Amino acid sequence: MDKKYLAKIIAKDSQGLKLISAYCFEAKVKINELKYLKKNQIFLIFLQRFNRENEKNRQEINSILRFDFIQWVKSKNIDQNDKDLILELLTIDLLKNKDKFEINLIFN
Repeated sequence: MDKKYLAKIIAKDSQGLKLISAYCFEAKVKINELKYLKKNQIFLIFLQRFNRENEKNRQEINSILRFDFIQWVKSKNIDQNDKDLILELLTIDLLKNKDKFEINLIFN
């Protein structure tokens, strides 16, 4: 019997975020599975990605990305009304803007 569990990968710095970005490269994201919880300052993404942590078993797995302390969210060139739209995550960029940080999700 296979043991099923959830693996947590937590980025505590820019290097950790680069690792998560690499793991999520080419992940599929439905537009309606991007959620911003403004009151809690949390941004969630449900995605389907390849299990890049396990070289022997590169099956598709479901994952959730969670970003905390997000003060605002905006999108550019994405039709948010198209609920069937599937995006492909290419990378996650971290930029420092004065005393704040900006996280950019780049989709295909």
